[in-house]
Amino acid sequence: MLLSVVVPCYNEEAVILETHRRLSEVLSGMKNLDWEILYVDDGSSDRTPELLGQVQRAEERVRFIRLSRNFGHQIAFSAGLDYAHGEAVVVIDADLQDPPEVIPEMVERWRDGYHVVYGARTCREGETTFKLWTAKIFYRLLNRLSNLKMPVDVGDFRLMDRKVVDALRAMPERDRFLRGMVSWVGFRQIAVLYKRAPRFAGESKYPLLKMIRFAADAVISFSFVPLRLVIWLGVGAIGLAFLGILYAIVLRFFFDPSHWVRGWASIFVAVLFMSGVQLISIGIIGEYVGRIYGEVKHRPLYFVQEGKEGKSKKVKGKSVDTPKGVN
Repeated sequence: MLLSVVVPCYNEEAVILETHRRLSEVLSGMKNLDWEILYVDDGSSDRTPELLGQVQRAEERVRFIRLSRNFGHQIAFSAGLDYAHGEAVVVIDADLQDPPEVIPEMVERWRDGYHVVYGARTCREGETTFKLWTAKIFYRLLNRLSNLKMPVDVGDFRLMDRKVVDALRAMPERDRFLRGMVSWVGFRQIAVLYKRAPRFAGESKYPLLKMIRFAADAVISFSFVPLRLVIWLGVGAIGLAFLGILYAIVLRFFFDPSHWVRGWASIFVAVLFMSGVQLISIGIIGEYVGRIYGEVKHRPLYFVQEGKEGKSKKVKGKSVDTPKGVN
């Protein structure tokens, strides 16, 4: 069996040689398992490509792909899946916050029959309180906003069976949130607990603005709630309009007419009512746009976890093959 380890890299010259040393040490100690390491350089501007070239020339089981520019972590991740040859694929960042020493335990869970073994962080040393709390809030909020149930406190560090890798490769969407996509495809999944370490060297490649964009991609890719929220805002505005009508009637008939400003009630109610109608109309249009968005992503309707080869049978005199499952 061949295990592929995919390592997306972006400006990691300070850590990449240590990353390779630790990965090689861990993988070499695993028995009855062949392995390869696939480094994906995401348009680095430092010496990362040069160092990776040296590593590749020195070791036969190392492969190196250099993207033409910086496409982003999720695209580099996807490129690695496209080029990985293994029956199982591990994805791990180059910064050594996710320890390579957890990989043997992931492989054991895979051999037990699990298709996805993801690393769940029990603690995250070296990260700010702000980042820790925003991460906790984000994953719990995403689970509430969508019908996707994604494990919390989990990053991209995971092992995936070839079935799962092929399923992800069949999903061509461009704004990718891969940890959500892995949860969406299903199959048997289990967590492996570990302590996340501080960065070995260098700096985070996810500053605040990138984190916000990443969170937006996740919500938009897996939830129509923001679109439906517009409808509820419209319903609320119409409700306020009816309350405004009652308020105007009470003022008109039960208070001193000398304090009454002619025409204000009709303007007040009309603005509220028409605002509500417009919001509901935009929300309905948004529902259709959301469904179009879901269709153009061309996600497969389903994946088969297990199945047997179909046999040819006759249907009204014609030979028809039953669908084939995935062995």
